[in-house]
Amino acid sequence: MYAKVKSLTNVGLKVYEVIVEVDISVGLPSFTIVGLPDTSVQEAKERVRAAIKNSGFDFPARRITVNLAPGELKKEGTIFDLPIAIGILSASGELNPEIVNNYYFAGELSLEGDLRKIKGGLSLSLFLKNSDLSFIIPEKNLYECSLSKETKLIPFKNLNEIISFLRGEIKKEVISNLDIKFNEEQFDVDLSDVKGHSFLKRAMEISASGKHHIIMVGSPGSGKTMLAKRMLTIMPKLSFEEAVEITEIYSIAGILKDDEEIAALRPFRSPHHTISYAGLVGGGTNPKPGEISLAHKGVLFLDELPEFRRDVLEVLRQPIEDGFVTISRVKMSLVYPSDFLLISAMNPCPCGYFGDSEKNCTCSVYEIKKYRSKISGPLWDRFDIKLKVPRISESELFGQNEGESSKVIRERVKRAWEIQSDRYRDENVKFNGKLTPMLIKKYIPLTNEAENTLRNALKSLNLTIRSFHKIIKIARTIADLEGVDKVNTSHLLEAISYQRYSLTDEI
Repeated sequence: MYAKVKSLTNVGLKVYEVIVEVDISVGLPSFTIVGLPDTSVQEAKERVRAAIKNSGFDFPARRITVNLAPGELKKEGTIFDLPIAIGILSASGELNPEIVNNYYFAGELSLEGDLRKIKGGLSLSLFLKNSDLSFIIPEKNLYECSLSKETKLIPFKNLNEIISFLRGEIKKEVISNLDIKFNEEQFDVDLSDVKGHSFLKRAMEISASGKHHIIMVGSPGSGKTMLAKRMLTIMPKLSFEEAVEITEIYSIAGILKDDEEIAALRPFRSPHHTISYAGLVGGGTNPKPGEISLAHKGVLFLDELPEFRRDVLEVLRQPIEDGFVTISRVKMSLVYPSDFLLISAMNPCPCGYFGDSEKNCTCSVYEIKKYRSKISGPLWDRFDIKLKVPRISESELFGQNEGESSKVIRERVKRAWEIQSDRYRDENVKFNGKLTPMLIKKYIPLTNEAENTLRNALKSLNLTIRSFHKIIKIARTIADLEGVDKVNTSHLLEAISYQRYSLTDEI
């Protein structure tokens, strides 16, 4: 007796169709799974056996062979529990194979026969967006999978319920357009909480408006972390498309714990400096998204930057430029998106007080140079905005001027995003910070006076070509915040001020 069941599997964010073939033949009782299954798939034998028995059906005391095709694709996870169980019940005559063939199946089974939530459900659902067949899933995956608006979903609580449905004993509604409500964003912090630092707040507004990466260098307690943690409060709300992208990554990583949780807020990821290469970039035995992918469409905050391992920091260079990361394995490569805004903070020296207005530095010149050398030139060059963060004065600390609220600044940032979205509607980029040299030439016209200013800066400041381009992109963002079509001299001069600071300064 033979049966086959349609299923799916994730390899990173890619989805492949898997045909679960089941053959039940005469012979000594055995249960074999072939087709490059990993340990968790092999363990499905015990879960499936118990689930079928505890659902009130006899488990065939025969020779059972399960093949997961295609054979060259490694199968991982518990996603195949349900299709294997359906295949066995179909091959043993409990279910009609023709009816089973009208559905895709995915789900983990408990020993009692209940369906448990699977990782990567949204990716599977998106894969079946244009399919005529319905997708039978665990009920706990429904909310997440419903982000794929056109997929025909049928959620179930347990194996018994699915069997009754396939036999025609009960009816279930096909869900293809569940009403999903996003919770309103609520922040416990606001940029107006931060006293002083008007220059830094302006830089943060520019950074958020054009997706310009920023690094802050200052003494402990100067406000670097406090400012960084308020970046999300001035960034516009997630679009539906962005929410889908983030939820897809979080689902693969197994972060979506709540049954009705979706990524409704921009992520803010702040990994500790002891993080491993795989933890930051992604990878491991069963490759998962790293912090740079979990920060997709949000903020990646690296505090105490020189304390990170150098090899971990250096790997950031390419994802910063490309917006994605490739994890290579012997037989495959996984690609995860990593379009994040990088905010970094560091002390100026090991003791933290070099150049501080109140405390004396205890470090030697050699120690300071060694500490700063942990940040390579190419990585430093990736930052668009480089700032020295001074300690705020007593008058600023006790002053009554709170400054603008995050809500007011966010409106300006939102308008700048809209201007850029309209300007680059025919391009693959949406923000000034992502422009290539060719697009800079195409979209950023300079006045003659501004061009002369830029030439002089190139000579006097000894700028790299990358820094030269960054100044133009920042100037374009400043012009967008002002609603001006052409970049002028004042925009360039402000942009240059954000590129002037160097790690070799003051030593």
